Amino acid sequence: MTERPDIAAPRLADLGLSTARPLVLIDVDEVLGLFMQGFGDYLAEQGLEMRIERFALFQNIYRPGETQHLDIAEGKAHFDAFFSGHCHLMEPAPGAIAALNRLGKSAEILILSNAPADAEQLRAEWLRMHGMDHPLILNSGPKGPIASALIGQTPHKTAFVDDLLSNLDSVADHSPPTATFQHVADLRLRRYAPASDRHPRIDDWAELGEAIEAAIRG
Repeated sequence: MTERPDIAAPRLADLGLSTARPLVLIDVDEVLGLFMQGFGDYLAEQGLEMRIERFALFQNIYRPGETQHLDIAEGKAHFDAFFSGHCHLMEPAPGAIAALNRLGKSAEILILSNAPADAEQLRAEWLRMHGMDHPLILNSGPKGPIASALIGQTPHKTAFVDDLLSNLDSVADHSPPTATFQHVADLRLRRYAPASDRHPRIDDWAELGEAIEAAIRG
């Protein structure tokens, strides 16, 4: 996928964020929230099954009793429906709320989520509902360009957390000084999630919070 190096980003000040403290960018799905569990609950209501058999999304959706996964286009339609009306029902990742509350004492926190545009209101509502009322930006595609444009506005240290190596690599490529961390919230998914020596993989939020604090300190 081609990345846009000149992507426009909102001003941190316009988001209510200070440039006098470190900046931490954090993903939502499988980082702050249990997306696969929440999406799986929605699919069950539609008479479908989410079988965690690989690190994938649509290829894990099945009709009961079938061995071939659901057609990708049909899975995408369910994905869009989940985000347009149900994404606020998923549970937070264990430890995420406490870790963000602690991080917020010493850093500015910005939520950077790849989700359909019509999910913005429900996603913001979900964050507020669970005490994670931080500015939210919805993105599409690799996160490096938008992250770099945001990070470039602060002179302080920065960190980025995501579950996907593609986004972590993108941010590391566009903003090499930024500390990048991988987190996979769903216990069932962790065994299938690829890891990289380039980004510390920390699936426990208490430990991850401490690692982020150490990376942005000083």
